[in-house]
Amino acid sequence: MKVLRTPDERFANLPDFPYAAHYTDVRDASGATLRIAAIDEGPRGKAPVLLMHGEPSWSFLYRKMIARLVAAGHRVIAPDLVGFGRSDKPTEREDYTYERHVKWMSDWLVANDLKDITLFCQDWGGLIGLRLVAAFPERFARVVAGNTFLPAGTGANPAFEAWRNFSQTVPVFPTGNILNGGTVRELSQAEMDAYEAPYPDESYKAGARQFPALVPVAPDMPSVQENKDAWKVLDRFEKPFLTAFSDQDPITRGADARLQERIPGCKGQKHTTILGGGHFLQEDKPEELADLIDAFVKDTA
Repeated sequence: MKVLRTPDERFANLPDFPYAAHYTDVRDASGATLRIAAIDEGPRGKAPVLLMHGEPSWSFLYRKMIARLVAAGHRVIAPDLVGFGRSDKPTEREDYTYERHVKWMSDWLVANDLKDITLFCQDWGGLIGLRLVAAFPERFARVVAGNTFLPAGTGANPAFEAWRNFSQTVPVFPTGNILNGGTVRELSQAEMDAYEAPYPDESYKAGARQFPALVPVAPDMPSVQENKDAWKVLDRFEKPFLTAFSDQDPITRGADARLQERIPGCKGQKHTTILGGGHFLQEDKPEELADLIDAFVKDTA
């Protein structure tokens, strides 16, 4: 496995992003060692709020939420998935599988011995994060899901099909423009550039390219059975589980209702629709989302 590491200077002077990276090495089954980066802010003695990003973003997505949650007294951890942000980037698309991503982040979670976790997950942050909840339910105290789901071969809507087709055929993968297209507000040029920072050239984007092709929407795809097995745990998950989807995300629209129907911990919670938010609701409504997480932690403590 050939692995690239984005030079640190690519991450200098990004807007509203003063956060240092904390690194954990995980061992891949191939024998390669991969370095996973994470932001870790706030009091170390507190139970962590774990913020998991998706495709094709990185922890920069959470910069405003981190500041607000830390100000409210929380410890906040925001990792970069392998292939994204300040984490290492295998160069071949076939290096990336759904199960490898789950294993990499499972090893990271255990290595950092995180417990009593409040998870917020969006997009692929949920496809991986909910698998972590199913694998380690004892480590999680509560979950907030926004614009995500755990698919298990039951099909995809036209918006996702269009996105997957675009992602696999566009000659140059326009990360900043993709983020801008998934928000209601207009991102600044500096913000769009920050989403391009992890990728000096296209060779660094294998993970971002591959993610849409890994979503197990067809019954014969890899990881369908593993996700069905995870659902057997989530169908019994009674700890507090809140949905906070936005009103303007065609890709995940309606998935909040399916989560509420299946997961016992959803019963009696104050499920919310974030108005004026696109797919990347962390960019559109970071303060509202951070305040919602803070209130949920305090209400369910």
